[in-house]
Order: sequence, then structure tokens, then C-alpha cells
Amino acid sequence: MTVLDRLDASLDLAEHEAMVLDQVRALARDRIAPKAEHYDRTGAFPHEHVAAINALCLNAMFVPEDYGGAPLSFTAYLACVREIAKACASTGIIWATNFHAMKPLIDRGSEAQKRRFLPRVAQGALGALAITEPTAGSDATGMRTRFTPEGDRIRIDGGKIFITNGDVADLYLVFGKWSELGDGKGAISALVLEKGTPGFSAGRHEDKMGHRASATTALNFDGCRVPRDNLLGQPGEGLAILLGALNKSRPSVAAHALGIARAAFEDAVDYINQRQQSGRRIIEFQGNQFLLADLATDLALCEAWLWHVARLVERGDGDYGQEASMLKMRASDLAMRITTEAVQLHGGYGYCKEYRVERLMRDAKLTQIWEGTNQIHRQLIGRSFMRK
Repeated sequence: MTVLDRLDASLDLAEHEAMVLDQVRALARDRIAPKAEHYDRTGAFPHEHVAAINALCLNAMFVPEDYGGAPLSFTAYLACVREIAKACASTGIIWATNFHAMKPLIDRGSEAQKRRFLPRVAQGALGALAITEPTAGSDATGMRTRFTPEGDRIRIDGGKIFITNGDVADLYLVFGKWSELGDGKGAISALVLEKGTPGFSAGRHEDKMGHRASATTALNFDGCRVPRDNLLGQPGEGLAILLGALNKSRPSVAAHALGIARAAFEDAVDYINQRQQSGRRIIEFQGNQFLLADLATDLALCEAWLWHVARLVERGDGDYGQEASMLKMRASDLAMRITTEAVQLHGGYGYCKEYRVERLMRDAKLTQIWEGTNQIHRQLIGRSFMRK
């Protein structure tokens, strides 16, 4: 048993959570991983993977029991994200986005909103989180989408870009600015939009480097109207909702990145144990052993920090934003490093699509960009040490 195996075995999960994780591992190994290359190559949305995930009722793990859920710990959720992303990064991002989009509704929604929407989530509805705009990337406060009150309705005008699940989601958590509150960050508000609402449409699919089976589209709002009851909280409370959502989604992004990293590390270890040069397995060369030692150490430390941050969330600690930023930044940088080294250890074969390390390297890059670029996270972390 390797140090990484022992780290996995030390996870403090309840018995029923461990059983669910075992089911997810089997699903990832037997149903998802074998088709990952096909979906990456074709760019087709993996409906069969989503159906298999829903057959296990995995959305229910983050929905409260009162609304049809079967909640598990945040640690169990992150472990499942890692296993699914390890098998297929595209499927991992599709499923994790359900949590990213719907957790603010769970945390901040009214009782009526929860009873209206959450049973659908528990039953497998796809969610989308609509924040990014052409003028509002890392600085989300620059968004220009407008929410205009019209009696018992809210009119939405504007657009979003780079939205995961953009044209397949059933429910969208959309952020925009309340027209009566000006154009500052104090005007940011959030609402739930349902698929099929008149005036709402999805734009073209992005042709991406990685995560090719994950639908990433623009969204257009042209006089789109939703009930006033769809507003999450009060007008102007959107920034607090947004920051709270990101602090919980960033550990999820880290788990996603670590799933990719673990897959690349295991592939590299398998390959250099059997590949020979000059009559010796290339794992016998000291330089490669030193490289494995560094990668395994960093991976073990990063995964240990993942479970630490999970415990902070579970305890209800209100201030774990810096820890979440450190985790997302380091996990995604490590995923890029490990996948790059895995390609190098495979030599020319690593550059060919016959081996999945080529795909893993492409998939890893996004984790350094989404949910805040790593440059932004370094700025947030460094700024926290400034004395007032």
C-alpha cells in the first residue's frame, strides 16, 4: 500500500458514506472511464454518464432531507468529485457544477424556493452558475446584466459567457445588477432561472482545449422575465451570495484538479514500471525516482489540505476563504505539473492520443483558470497579510 493509498484509507467517513464512495468508484471505473476518450474526441455531451450518475441519486447527497435529498458530508462529496474527475474530467465538471450552482439556493433560498426547486435537483436536474461576462471575468463586480423590477416580475437583459452546462441545464443561478441600485457592487443580485423561459437562449458551444465533452456556452437574456419570487434574498445581496458560493465551490474545483492529478500520477507510475531503456525499467533511474518522490509528496500534502478545508466547511467556520484559495491554487498548479511530467515520462507516446496523459494535460489547464485565476488567488492570499 502506497502513502496515497493510506491517505485514502484514513478518510473519516461514516459507514454509509464509504459505501456510496465505493459505488462511485465502481461507476467511475466501469462506466465512465471507458468512454471518456470517446467523448473527448467527439465533443458530444455524455448523457449516458449523467444518467448513470442520476441512477445513483448522487445529486441527493447535497440536498437536505426535507426536499428529497439524502445529505452526506462535504468530505464525502469532495471524494466523489475527485473519483469522477479522475475517470473523466468533463463528467466531473458537469456533475460538480450542479453543486456550485444550487448550493447558494440551499444556503440562502426561501422555504418556498427550496420546496419549488430542490426536489428537482435531488432527482437529477442539471444546474448552471451564470456569473462570467465579457467585461466581468476575475472581477465579477464588473457584470452588466440587468435585473429590472416590473411588478411581480423581474426583467433580465444582458448575457453571460463560458457557462458550464449552458445549453443543457434545467436550473440556472444568474447574477446581475438591480437596476434601481445603480451600477456598483452593491447592486449585484441573484435569481433562479428555469430552462425554457421566454427571452432566454443559449449561444454557440465553445471549442475548447480540454473538458471537451462538457457543454460550455454563452447565455443571452433578451427581455427575459421571471417571477419576483425567483429572487434569492433581497436586491443587492448578490455579492455576499456570490462570495459564499465561491468559497464552497473552490474546494470542489481542487478535488476536481486532484482527480486529474491522481490519474496522471498513477498512469505515469504504471508506465515507467514496465517501460525499459538500456535494459532497465525507467523507474530504476534515480532521476525518475526523485521526480516521483517530489510529485507524490506534493500530492499527499495537497490532498491532506483538501480534507482539512472540508472539515472547516463542515464545522461551519465562517472564515475559510484564504484556506479555500490556497487549496484551489495549489491543487490546480499541481495538476498541471503532474500531468506535464506524466507526458514527459511517457516520452513520444505521451504526446499521442493513444495514452490518456495527453488528455489529462489538456484537462488540467482549465483548473488554473476557472473559479478565479490562480493569479487572483495569489493576490487574495498575499493581501490577507497586509497590516491595516
